Amino acid sequence: MIEFFRAVVAFIVVLGVLVTVHELGHYLVARWRGVAIETFSVGFGPALLSRTDKHGTVWKLSAIPLGGYVRMKGWAELGGETKGEVAPDSFRTKSLGSRAAIVAAGPAANMVLAFVLFSAIFATSGAPTVLPVVSQVMPHTPAAAIGIVKGDRITSVDGQKVSSFEQIERLIAPRPDDRIAITYTRDGVAKGANLTTASRMDHGQRIGELGIVGADVAFRRLSPPAAMRAGAIETYAATAATLDGLWKLVAYQKGVKNLGGPIRIAQISGKAASLGLADFVSFIALLSLNLGLINLIPIPILDGGHLLFYAAEGLYGRALPRKAQEIGLQIGAAILASLIVFVTWHDLAHVGLFHFVSHLLG
Repeated sequence: MIEFFRAVVAFIVVLGVLVTVHELGHYLVARWRGVAIETFSVGFGPALLSRTDKHGTVWKLSAIPLGGYVRMKGWAELGGETKGEVAPDSFRTKSLGSRAAIVAAGPAANMVLAFVLFSAIFATSGAPTVLPVVSQVMPHTPAAAIGIVKGDRITSVDGQKVSSFEQIERLIAPRPDDRIAITYTRDGVAKGANLTTASRMDHGQRIGELGIVGADVAFRRLSPPAAMRAGAIETYAATAATLDGLWKLVAYQKGVKNLGGPIRIAQISGKAASLGLADFVSFIALLSLNLGLINLIPIPILDGGHLLFYAAEGLYGRALPRKAQEIGLQIGAAILASLIVFVTWHDLAHVGLFHFVSHLLG
C-alpha cells in the first residue's frame, strides 16, 4: 500500500512538472510574439485557486493534478480560413515563423529542463566516476605479467597522473605494443614497473590495453561550468539513445515489449523516488527529454504535427485547406488513441491484471 501511494504521488509530481514546463514554453514564446494568453492552468477540472493578472491571463490551480494547459487566443482555430475580423493579438494573425516558434517552444522547454536537471545533479550529487582501482586482472596480459592484482590503485601512466579509469584508457589506447611506465599503490605502498602494452583491433583500428578492469564508482561534484558541460553531454547522449530507440521501434519493431504508458510510468516514478532525490530528478530529466522528442513526431495533434502543417504552408505559400487539416487531426487523434489503448493494455498485462482475473475466474 505504501508503494502504491508513493507511486501515485511521484507520478503526479512528475506529470505536473513535465507538463507545466512544456506549457510554460508555449506561454513564454507566445507572450514574446504578442499573443494574448487567456488561461494558464496547472491541473484540469474545477479551479481551486484562481487569479487574473494585468494582461488578462487567468492563472488557475485546478482540482485534477494530471498536467495542465495553456489557452491562447485563436489557438483552436484552424489556419487559413478564419471568418470575420481577427484580433491582432490572436495566434492566427502571427507570422508563420512566430507560430512555429510558439509550437516548438513546448518540446524545447522539456529539453532545456532535462539539461538543467542533469547539470544540477552533476553539481550537487556529483558525476559517476570509475576510480583508477583495479577490480579484475585478465590472465596472460601485461598487467598480470608485472604482478598487478585486484585492489591496486593506478596513480600514473608514463609520468602522467590519473584520477579515473577513463584517463588510464585514454592514455593507453593510442599506444598499442608500446613500452610504458606504470606507478600504482598497494596497501598504501607505492610501486612501479615498466611493461609493453597489448593490442587488439577495434573497428579496424589497433588500440592498446593493459588487461585490467575497473568497477569502483565514486560520485564527484563538478564545478558549475563542468556540470553544465556534463549536463549537455548527458542530454545529447540521452537524445541520441531515444531517437535510436524510436527508429528501431518504427523500422524493426524492436523494443515493443518495453513500451509503457501511465501505469508503467507511475511504477517507475515510485521506484525512482524510493532510491533518493538524485535518482528521482534524473528520472524526471529523462522523461522530460522523451516527452519533448515524442511531441516533435510529425503526427497531427502533436506539436510535431502542427509544425508539419506549417512546413506545408511555407512550401506552398498558403495554409492547407481546412478540410485537409481536419482530416489530418482526426487521423492523428485516432493514432494517439490507439497508442494509448495499446500501452495501457500492455501496462495492465505487465502488472499481472489479466493473469489475476483469469485465475480468479478459474
